[in-house]
Amino acid sequence: MIDWNVAVSTGVRLARPGPQIPLDDARRAVTELRELSVAAQRHVREFTRMESLVPAGPANIVDRPGWIKANVAGFRVVLEPLIERLSARRSGGGLTTMVGSRVTGMQVGGVLAYLSGRVLGQYELFLPPDPGGVAPTGRLTLVAPNIVQVERDLDVDPHDFRLWVCLHEETHRTQFTSVPWLRDHVQSEITKFLLASDVDGSVLLERIRAAADAVAEAVRGGEGNLIEAIQTPEQKVVLDRVTAVMSLVEGHGDYVMDAVGPEVVPTVTEIRARFQRRREGGNRIDQVIRQMLGVDLKMKQYAEGAAFVRTVIDRVGMDGFNKVWTAPETLPTRQEILSPGAWIDRVVRPGGELPAAQA
Repeated sequence: MIDWNVAVSTGVRLARPGPQIPLDDARRAVTELRELSVAAQRHVREFTRMESLVPAGPANIVDRPGWIKANVAGFRVVLEPLIERLSARRSGGGLTTMVGSRVTGMQVGGVLAYLSGRVLGQYELFLPPDPGGVAPTGRLTLVAPNIVQVERDLDVDPHDFRLWVCLHEETHRTQFTSVPWLRDHVQSEITKFLLASDVDGSVLLERIRAAADAVAEAVRGGEGNLIEAIQTPEQKVVLDRVTAVMSLVEGHGDYVMDAVGPEVVPTVTEIRARFQRRREGGNRIDQVIRQMLGVDLKMKQYAEGAAFVRTVIDRVGMDGFNKVWTAPETLPTRQEILSPGAWIDRVVRPGGELPAAQA
């Protein structure tokens, strides 16, 4: 259903080259990013009061083709077992079967090529098994050319910006390595979402029309995107839960990188202001692509999640907020992300008012 080799070759071929810098400068950037990713671990641990349950070394530093290859490998880990299950359930007529595995691979590669020039880093949750057959717990990856490109575009202090980025990404590693159930929970929700995607011939045309309408809406400057347009009703229910947890983890990362920043990143206020303007900018074509692919939805998740985290910590302190990591049932719903007080009343103080928050 998906030709992964075509996805890699297409993505690598279409990815734009990174900034041109002297080899010595590139090596120094890679070395510094590794060092700062380690330094960020202590800052995040002390601020969040979350302890990783597995050893954490320096980040994996890659270029754009390396990021594409890593993400295709991660997709295969998650999707191939599901594709087999979906193929067994279908008698033919599914969208990916109709367009062919090579075409689907080209589509995946094209999306990854676009994203490879935007992503600064990520915590890779799903990795292929090692030679011994053991699945790694995850890996923190930083995309060096993109970090260098953005720090140049923003005209900010390179050391400060690199540490600022590391603080955000290290927060994600801390989340998933200190909360034992979180990775499996996210994978379970992804599985439910994909298994609910079975589309037979009777509704395929409706989905295609919805996708076309989403593209037209994005071009007009509206809020349509392909991700939401092609969902089944069952997927919409699951997506609400996925959106809530991703808003939480992304917002938590944004909150931590700014809250820790003033002590270790002297220019954090300047960096945040310029970075936010960059997030909201871009030419019209770029804005349409971002809208269609759901990139702007992710930016919305950052903002709503950070507001949720900030409000909860202001009201009940870090220890009160950290109750969010107790179990899947204590995660906020999508509605609670927008109404933090409802989450506090449900999880932190269901029996009544607690003493004032301790910082």
